[in-house]
Amino acid sequence: MKSQKKVVVFTGAGMSADSGVSTFRDADGLWEQHRIEDVCTPEAWVRNPQLVLDFYNARRAQLDTVEPNAGHRAVAELEQWFEQIVVVTQNVDDLHERAGSKHIIHLHGELRKARSERNPNLIVPAPGPTHLGDKAPDGAQLRPHIVFFGEAVPEYERALAEVRDADLFLVIGTSLAVYPAAGLIYQLRADVPVWLIDPKPARVTIPNPLTVVAQGAAQGVPPLVKQLAEEVQQGKL
Repeated sequence: MKSQKKVVVFTGAGMSADSGVSTFRDADGLWEQHRIEDVCTPEAWVRNPQLVLDFYNARRAQLDTVEPNAGHRAVAELEQWFEQIVVVTQNVDDLHERAGSKHIIHLHGELRKARSERNPNLIVPAPGPTHLGDKAPDGAQLRPHIVFFGEAVPEYERALAEVRDADLFLVIGTSLAVYPAAGLIYQLRADVPVWLIDPKPARVTIPNPLTVVAQGAAQGVPPLVKQLAEEVQQGKL
């Protein structure tokens, strides 16, 4: 038995931090000893593309050393209980996919892909490192398929449509500080229940029924998914 209700799961860096993936917003303001301005802006790409490529090659290599955590697996388990599950993630890793989630919108791009620096819609797989001189099919240099700070978020409108159609909304491991993604929570219908799971939950003022779970993803998400599964079995959802 599956519920017909639509669940949208919105995840941020804290979702993958429990797997050992480095986050953008560490306390020292650095990401793996780099300033974000030096590795994740259009200006950085123009100024020093080799540094940007090296940085994301290292991030990609790190993915081979980590695994989905219990939070990722619990999110994937929701598909056993609900007909419609959509994961909207700010993360650029592939841990949701590897955990088994099937419907994922990557707002900020994907590490395992690269794209033409000339045409942002010309995207190719990048399972391994990319280098200066590696060309897209249009002959342009390949750059990381990452939405740099200051660039448009191509998948935002698709994510917005999913959020506006949600019946339940789970927010996991995000500071709700990076816009436009953080604004999605304010686009829900007022009757949609929201669960916010984060060890240091952001303060939000919304009209929705709100449950805050002050725990990390690996600890806080599995019990919630178990609770939702029981409510589906009992016909409450």
